[in-house]
Amino acid sequence: MTDQPPNGLPRYRLLTGPDDEKFCHRVSDALELGYRLYGSPAVTFDGDQVIAAQALLWRDEQS
Repeated sequence: MTDQPPNGLPRYRLLTGPDDEKFCHRVSDALELGYRLYGSPAVTFDGDQVIAAQALLWRDEQS
């Protein structure tokens, strides 16, 4: 595994979006790239739907 994320992606990412299958796939895709979860997910209700957020950090060689 390299010490830098692929495709110029940042080392820290915060994924947000409706709490649905697409959001779960985005988080799963980031984990497959080599990111790791950072903290617990957060959710809120915007009046129409539940919005989720998940922070991710690039997994470096020391992790």
